[in-house]
Parts: sequence; C-alpha cells; structure tokens
Amino acid sequence: MAKQGIPPGFEDMLNFGLVDALLGRRSRRFFKGAEIPDGVFAFKSKHDPLPLTELEKLLVVTACAGNTGWHHMIYRAQRYAPHLSNYAGAAGGRTFPSAAGFHTSKTFFTDDSGVYVLNNRDAAASADKASDGSMDLETVLSALKSQVHKLSNGRLSIPAEVPYVEAHNTWVANKPGTLLVIPVADLSQHVLLGICYMLQNGMVLTDDINKREIPGIAKYKNLVDIRNNWPITFLEQLSLAEVSVELSSSCYAGHLMLQAMGLGGWVYDGIDLFSVLGASGVPGVDGLGFRYDTDERWPYPNPTGLQGVMEGFCPPHYPDMRAAVEAVCNRKYGTGGPFNATTPGPWKESAKVRGAAEVHSEEFRDCVALQAQYVFDTFGKFPGTVPSIFLLTYLQAHHLDLEFYDHFYKTGAYLHTHANHMARWHPDS
Repeated sequence: MAKQGIPPGFEDMLNFGLVDALLGRRSRRFFKGAEIPDGVFAFKSKHDPLPLTELEKLLVVTACAGNTGWHHMIYRAQRYAPHLSNYAGAAGGRTFPSAAGFHTSKTFFTDDSGVYVLNNRDAAASADKASDGSMDLETVLSALKSQVHKLSNGRLSIPAEVPYVEAHNTWVANKPGTLLVIPVADLSQHVLLGICYMLQNGMVLTDDINKREIPGIAKYKNLVDIRNNWPITFLEQLSLAEVSVELSSSCYAGHLMLQAMGLGGWVYDGIDLFSVLGASGVPGVDGLGFRYDTDERWPYPNPTGLQGVMEGFCPPHYPDMRAAVEAVCNRKYGTGGPFNATTPGPWKESAKVRGAAEVHSEEFRDCVALQAQYVFDTFGKFPGTVPSIFLLTYLQAHHLDLEFYDHFYKTGAYLHTHANHMARWHPDS
C-alpha cells in the first residue's frame, strides 16, 4: 500500500530492474500537447501539456545529480606515497562519476514554474549508508529538495527556432509541460585541478601554440622536472572531454530513471550552449544569465559565471589566477573539504584518512598559479582554448502521448511503466 501522498508508481519504480532500464531505454520524444505539423510522422496531440508533479521532478533531478554519500577517494599515488592521493575537489559523491573526484559541475533545471539550481556540489552525505550499502531514497530526496534554489519565475526563455535550437528539435525542445535538466561544468576549475594533478605527477605545461616554455618555470626545477611537459592544448582538450563525460553521465542516469518511472524524454545536445548560458549576444535571449566576454582572438564568446550561483575559478570572479588557486585549495582542504580531518567520511577512522593527504605547499601553489596566470595573460581567458564554463548535454523529461506511438509503431515502442504511468502516478486524474 502506498504511503499517504505517495502514488503507487513510486513502489513500481523502486522495483524496476536495471537490465529493464538498460534494454528499454529509448528516446521517446512525443509528449502530451505536442505536435509534428508535417511529414511522415505528422500528428497533433489531443491532450493539454501535463507538467511533472513535484515528486516526479525531484526524482528525475535526484537521478541526474543526487548526493549518494561520501566519495571513497583514490587510495594511493605512487609518486607521493604514503600520503593519501589528494586530487579530489569534493568530499561527497553524486549519481555520476567525475574525473579524479574533481566534481566541478552544478545542475540547473527548468519547467513551467521557473528556473532552478541544485546547489549540492560540495554537500555532505545526504544520508548514511545501511549495512548493505543502500540508502533511503526518501531521505536523499528530502536533502536534495533543501538544496534546490529558485533563480527566476517561468520557463527558461530560449526561442524554439534556429540558431538557438537545432532544426530537428524546434517542435519539441523545452516546451510547456516538459522538464529540462541542464548540467553545467566549471571548466576553468577543472583545468586548474588538472594543473595541480600534473604537478603532483611531475609535469608542467608548455605552450605548444606559441612554441615556448612557461616563462619563469625554471624557478621550480627543484620541485618538478620542467622538461616533462603536457601541451596546453592537450590538457584543455582532455579536460573538456572529462567534463563532457561528467555531464553526459548525469543525463544518462536521469534517462534510466525515466524508464523506471514511465516518463518520456531523451538525452540530447540540440540547444545552443551559448544561448542557454546567456552568451547568445542577442537581446532578449538571456538564457541562464551567465556573464560572458568577447575578444577578437576568440572564435566564440566566453561565459565565466553566474554571480552568487556558479562563478568560474578565473577572472573576473577572482582578481587573478593566484587567488583562484587559493580558492581551489580551500575547497580541498577547508571546512567540509575532502582533505579536512574534521569532515566526516565513510571510514572507521575518517579523520585519520582525510588527514593523511599532503597539503599543497606555498611553492606548489605558486607553481600552479604561474602556469595558470600565463595561460590567462597569453590568451585573455582561462582556460585559453576552451570555454571557462561549459555545457553539452540536456535531459528532457515529459509525459508521453501514447496515442502517437500506438498510431505509428508496432507493439513494444514503450514499456509497461509508460503504459501504466497515468494510472500509477496520477490515479486521480
């Protein structure tokens, strides 16, 4: 029997199998209230748009980015054993992986009621693990709900037309009744953590574009072999790939949840990322409202942050890259950080584990800052060749119009969870 206020579909979702989600995952785009005006799939829904309920919305966002307890860390690094590997940026884990535990992304989402941010990037564990390693979903949901902050009323305003939306998505993307989840990465912070990672592993940057070493790097020859290099373009492309995996994994986790809940939707990148962030350059197409700059040296505008919500670890949000390095170190070693002995954890002696990490010395921080500041001074931004703030994939969730699928498809186009969704999640409708 369902708990008061909890529809029976919730229990169905908990009992839905992973294999069923994997094999049943499909992009199911046609929702209640949708219309395809022409072509072989021309069809107009007889229904009004049906927004997700508060519970449905929280479940999808939790699947995309919910806190899943304490990050277990990387146990050992050969170069500085017996110290604990100290790459990570966050103490908590989320539903998606992040390279070396950097966790630089935040999750935004929008529906008819407004635009929201989930502020749990540095959150403590949302619930304790049971003896079998499980967590109570309702406790996780409650924690997540407390970390959601509304940024504005009404749906994120992006014109449903080219060039803001890809031509094949103009009829379906971000429409009334839908939920759009938007994970956003702080690529400036990720690259900064990457430079820390390099230095910890005996490498420094070299400028492969201007064919020179970083001026002043010889000062640190006793700290690192300055001839052991990674090109700037390689580190930045690698970092871009790493955050792309982070963002896409977040959306994929949410997509699997849609199968269990019987919701339609899909993962895609068919909305212009600069327009969504607020860097379209077109008045009235404000997106999320991130600050951005332009420069004749850059092929595209460079978003750097949303004040008070998600500020990139780079100027103008910090006076220089040395200050940004201090902010990264404070995230690592400060209160609540992964390498602060007072931060709780999953180990029997958590203070001992967290305190075993080596704290970055002043010389180490100066060396990281020298390299980062060189990139900023040379290219006018940080990172130099990729955006400071980046997004790639979105997850859209909506209520399917099954009549479309029954009209055009053979049986099996949707799962039993979709067939029964209205009866199990909206029994009073």
